[in-house]
Amino acid sequence: MQTIFIGFLGGLLTGVSPCILPVLPVIFLTAGTRPAKGKILPEVIPAKKSRPYFIILGMVISFSAFTIIGSAALALMGLPQDAIKWFGVAALLVLGIAFIFPSFEQILEAPFRKLRTRNNKNGGNPLVLGLTLGAVFVPCAGPVLSAIIIAGSTGSIDASIVILTVSFAIGVAIPLLALAIAGRRISEFISRYRSAEKKIRIAAGVSMVVLAVAITFNIPQKLQTLIPDYTSGAQRSISESDAGRSALSLRGIETDENRDLKKCKNGSNSLASCGKAPALSNIDHWINTPDGSPVNLDELRGRVVLVDFWAYSCINCQRSIPHVTAWDKKYRDLGLSVIGVHSPEYAFEKELRNVESGVKDFGISYPVAMDNSLSTWTAYRNSYWPAHYLIDADGVVRQISQGEGGYDETEELIRQLLSDANSDVELPGKTTVEDQTPDGDEITQETFLGYSKATNYSGRGEYSPSNKNFELSEQQKNDTFGLEGRWDLSSQNISPVERGRIRINSQYKESRIVLSGEGTVTVEKDGKKEDIVVDGNPRSYLIDKDDARKSHDSYVEVPEGVNVFSFTFG
Repeated sequence: MQTIFIGFLGGLLTGVSPCILPVLPVIFLTAGTRPAKGKILPEVIPAKKSRPYFIILGMVISFSAFTIIGSAALALMGLPQDAIKWFGVAALLVLGIAFIFPSFEQILEAPFRKLRTRNNKNGGNPLVLGLTLGAVFVPCAGPVLSAIIIAGSTGSIDASIVILTVSFAIGVAIPLLALAIAGRRISEFISRYRSAEKKIRIAAGVSMVVLAVAITFNIPQKLQTLIPDYTSGAQRSISESDAGRSALSLRGIETDENRDLKKCKNGSNSLASCGKAPALSNIDHWINTPDGSPVNLDELRGRVVLVDFWAYSCINCQRSIPHVTAWDKKYRDLGLSVIGVHSPEYAFEKELRNVESGVKDFGISYPVAMDNSLSTWTAYRNSYWPAHYLIDADGVVRQISQGEGGYDETEELIRQLLSDANSDVELPGKTTVEDQTPDGDEITQETFLGYSKATNYSGRGEYSPSNKNFELSEQQKNDTFGLEGRWDLSSQNISPVERGRIRINSQYKESRIVLSGEGTVTVEKDGKKEDIVVDGNPRSYLIDKDDARKSHDSYVEVPEGVNVFSFTFG
């Protein structure tokens, strides 16, 4: 019952989230109409009352089946992992054209006319439409869906995963069914006027064609980065509850592939044997490989491999990457292969162009895998940015270091494994990158401003999804922030209406702020003002840097058109 509840609640939240917007017009418009017969502009054929139910039933069936067994089935047949999507896109396009031009549907059905029965003589089977929509329906990858996808991709499918998937699909279906019923009733009313009904039917066909084209060019995914996900806070609450952790097995589903990883003690300065390294699975894009080709760990046998989990706007990773790039430069020709696995914290970190820019800024030349669904992150049962998994020449994980620091120990183990793999190797001196890892008790922790991950807020007014006025507290606590003015709060960031001000009390040697949009941000600190010109995609901007760690009370004035994501300190 706990699994059913978590799955259903996660699905219900997904069903009202903004990422399902692309399929809503199709469901609304097709629930009350269908391809008609006889002429280019045919007579009106009213839809049956059962039509919305069959459309949503088809979605539930196909979405559940494709999500659980789609990846494994395609692998067994030797087909690409996106074959289901492209089949669904093609079917959606054909159905859309049939709605617009009924004569086209008659051509398609000609070979099967002898098999038709009286019960389906009017065509436009709603179950088929629902099955097609389920093949292309890709909702937000929240914690419930992520757990399902990971289980399917790793073959860890049991009764609990099936129950979780079905309950999730039913949860998603309820708001969609309500929309479909509303669409049928409106169409039923309008169908009294023939010309208007025909326009609805044509609009339904156009909506399907538009959706097929949009999916082809990944427009729904791009829209997700533009529209704030107002359900992410509730999704996060589900995932972090005791019931959610138990039902979803978060921080990685334990499988035969990753079970032995727990034998490695985090940050150990000695080698252990922690099982074969899990595969790099469900990667969206590869950067720095020939023609974007994937990297297979099995093909790197004989070489020592370092898998580095990171995110380009994470300040902890920014301090760690210089060590990783230095190791890659010094030891690549001596038998080391470094693979970066970019696992996003923010939605904007899923954008290829943003990650490519980050890779260039950090001078990364080794392969980088974009793990947008966190499938590889979860397969490794990872919990931190950054995290290093050291793999020997036989493909066995020998050391895990999660979080910053311990670079000397990790490099020493890299050198040891290189010598074990090739006794004749002549190793140069160790790298000399300074360890910038701060003492945790002496700096302010990373401060997120989006409501779904908000930390350290100390101001007047409830910090929740809103567009409202905020006031600063008279006495602001250390290591906190407050807002002044009218602000729009979304799940990932905040933005002012006209102009707003942030007051932040923090302790650091280096302070940075993640911003996007266009405008000039003014920072007032210690009686001095400095401007930051913001232009473009989200990235980290330097606020202040000092040799000594100090406490500062700063004010940040933000104009309309600029989004603020977080403050990071070092």
